[in-house]
Amino acid sequence: MSFSYDGLIHLVAGGVGGTVGAIVTCPLEVVKTRQQSSLSTFHPGVLPSQPQQPVGAPRNGLVLWNCIKHIVATEGPRALFKGLAPNLIGVAPSRAIYFSTYSTVKNFCNENFTTPDAPPVHICSAAAAGIVSSTMTNPIWFVKTRLQLDQSQYGSTTAWQCMRTIYRESGLIGFYKGITASYFGISETIIHFVLYEFIKSKLRERRLSAQVDKEVEIADGYSVQFGQFMMAGATSKTIASVIAYPHEVARTRLRQEGNKYTGFVQTIKLVWHEEGNRGLYRGLGTQLVRQIPNTAIMMATYELIVYLLTSFERTRNTL
Repeated sequence: MSFSYDGLIHLVAGGVGGTVGAIVTCPLEVVKTRQQSSLSTFHPGVLPSQPQQPVGAPRNGLVLWNCIKHIVATEGPRALFKGLAPNLIGVAPSRAIYFSTYSTVKNFCNENFTTPDAPPVHICSAAAAGIVSSTMTNPIWFVKTRLQLDQSQYGSTTAWQCMRTIYRESGLIGFYKGITASYFGISETIIHFVLYEFIKSKLRERRLSAQVDKEVEIADGYSVQFGQFMMAGATSKTIASVIAYPHEVARTRLRQEGNKYTGFVQTIKLVWHEEGNRGLYRGLGTQLVRQIPNTAIMMATYELIVYLLTSFERTRNTL
């Protein structure tokens, strides 16, 4: 298999996997983003007496389902998919760029590092992929966050109007608010992929130790491996999300309207000072509910596409 075709496989697989995951879990992401923000009605700092607090808005501590019902009641069912358009526009190229860069850097490191497929290889690959992907797609995620935080009736604010407002207020640099938090968040992707590769390697060792021919096992039992990839992706992402979650809160605060939050470190300090440790983990429950199925679907779809395209290329070369 040529190197260029291998890169194309991971680009397509990453794009398809990311798109499927984004569509399925969009409502949960809308709720999570509002829980992270200090301006939404899902934040305990917004008191009922304040004008921006609608009657019947969820109070702190209410379950995810109540938040979803509140959005449907006040903004309409389609509001659960606010930000989906820029999400779909961005998720495919973002995941494609990420997985393509990850695969390319991983191959390079395996060829040049002393020990291939070791944790340093996965760390370098994940870090490079995170930096490239975040830098190229941050404007898309910025618009998506602004749309998700908009609590007006669905459709009253379009992505184009949002972009015009951001440009008018801050220029092109405004689309890169929160990029520092995204860079700090690369630690999450590093932890995620190091654990994911570790779990995959252990599962592979377990299959090989059973002395089953690899080619036969892949052909006959890929459904079993598909489930294992979902489990590996969900487990590794859950651990990584819990460890690195505060960067998500900081990124949302930096992207919301206003100038209260000006930088990553300043935002972390301010949230901790005003809201304590709970403020830095606001929305974590919703994030885990969203992230576990999202990552499981994305990683399993990614592995499936890689397997199918690789098998197709192998079959074509044997003809």
